[in-house]
Parts: sequence; C-alpha cells; structure tokens
Amino acid sequence: MLKKTFIKKMTLSLAMVFAILLMYLIPNNSELQITSETKYIDTEITKSFIYLLDKNNFLARTSMPIDNKNKQKQALQLLQALIKEGEMESNIPNGFKSIIPNDTEIKSIEIENDLIKVNFSSNLLDVKQEYEEKIIEAIVYTLTSIENINKVIIYVEGNILSKLPKTGINLPSTLDRSFGINKKYDIKTYKDITSVNIYYISKYNDEIYYVPVTKYLNSKEDKIKIIIDELASFPIYNTNLMSYLNGNVNLLDSKLEEKNMHLVFNDYIFNDVNYKNILEEVIYTISLSVKDNYDIDQVIFEVNNEEIYKSVIKTIE
Repeated sequence: MLKKTFIKKMTLSLAMVFAILLMYLIPNNSELQITSETKYIDTEITKSFIYLLDKNNFLARTSMPIDNKNKQKQALQLLQALIKEGEMESNIPNGFKSIIPNDTEIKSIEIENDLIKVNFSSNLLDVKQEYEEKIIEAIVYTLTSIENINKVIIYVEGNILSKLPKTGINLPSTLDRSFGINKKYDIKTYKDITSVNIYYISKYNDEIYYVPVTKYLNSKEDKIKIIIDELASFPIYNTNLMSYLNGNVNLLDSKLEEKNMHLVFNDYIFNDVNYKNILEEVIYTISLSVKDNYDIDQVIFEVNNEEIYKSVIKTIE
C-alpha cells in the first residue's frame, strides 16, 4: 500500500515538473506574436567613389564601402575618409591615404538640389602649401561623385572659402569639376587656353585604378579630339601614369546626339580585330574623360559604321 502511494506521489510530482518545463520551453501565443514582429535594421552597403592620394602623390579615383541610402550621410562618410585618422580610415583601400588634417571637424552638411554645402573647422587648411589646392580638388571631386550632386560650396568656420591662404589662389564661391584636379600646364601663350580632364591608368600591387589629370593647353580643337590624341600619344606626363590606347588609333568622327556621344574609330581601337574586342581599360579611360568634359549619358564606340560597344555613364560612376 505504501509502495503504491509512493509511486502515485512520484508520478504526480514528475507530471508537475514536466508541465512547468513545458511552460518555459513552449512560448504562448502572445510571445510568438512579439517574436514575429521583431524588426531588422535595413542597411544597404555599396561602393562609392572617393579621391585619395596615391603613392605618387596624385589624387586617384578609388572606391570604398558606405551606406548610400542618405546623401547627407554618404557625404559625411566620404569626408570622414578624406580626414587623416578619421572615423572611416579603416575603409580606405590599401595604397591610398587621406589628405585633410586629422584635427579637422565637419561642422555641418546641407544639400539643396544638386548643390552641397559643407562647413569645416579652421584646421582644414593647416597643411603645407603643396597640398592646399589638392585638398579642395579632393573635396570637390569626391562630393560630386555622389549621384546628382554637381556643385560644392566650402565654408570654413561659417564663412565661404574664397581664397587659399598659402598659395593665394582665389576660389569661386561655387565649385564644380571645372576647378580641375592634378593640374598640368602646357601653355605657350595666354590665347586660346582650354582645359581638358583626361583619365589615365595607374597600378598598386597589380590592381588598376584611374587618375584624372586636368591639362591646360593652347588649342581650338574639340575636347574629344584632345582626349583621344593625348591618350594615344607617348610619352605621357609621368612614367607612373599609363594609357592602353594604341598609338595608331585615329578618331575619324565624333558627334553628340541627345546626350549620346558617338565616337568613330579606325580598327586600331581593337585589342583583337578578329573578335572586335576593346580593352576595358581603354573604354574606361575614354568614357571617364568624356564624362568629365561633356554632359552626356552614353559613349558609343563605332568602327566601320558598326556599333561595337555602348558605355553607359551611370555604370562607370
């Protein structure tokens, strides 16, 4: 009798313990509902272009990962990467370095349509004279890499920066890519001066990247003709800058139709005539150069009245 009573009590105790365990292990409906409503942070990481110093002291076009959902935040992250020892320093690719002094503060950023206004602390220009103009170039070219941003106003302590203190260079109140970058001068007279942006190739550990050079020269020729002639000519400005465009390439014709630039070449534009293949590096140096000098959407490469390749500008930005 005692044995049966003991067994009943043990069975009841075990049943109670099992029931309690079930209560903890299996959530009720309300807990399931809370779990189903758990929110996840929606972030979209993408690459954005930034202009940093390379080993040859050129400002080079490279990319880094940022959050691209908000243009203001995008601009902040890019500017932080331009600051030495800044918050985004770890995102900078190997072989490149920032140019803005490390104690510079970004006080405010405002965006109005295609214009961005940035207010820096006075430390912005606390650099050697040789880097003063390069800082402006890096800021302008980096910020105008953001989609639909074409103009920049730079403030220092709330005042528009109108003159560089060390070089004495006067700045327009509103800056764009016509300000130039990595400037080279080939001027013999003050007449018929034109400026042309041309992109060259450089390498770091066998990785290719692109370097824009603004060349000032005396010429009445169309900019596209100057671009092709410069890319096809040797030697170029510096042995560290390259062009893969064949020296025998001729631009036979060019026309601008509804924001499309048609370029007609001879057969030397091909890397392989049999396959009608154009090197990617050739396509990029030409397309990036055209983009900086013309307001276009596409560059169309043609040979013998045949369209060979169409470069959509947005895909190379």
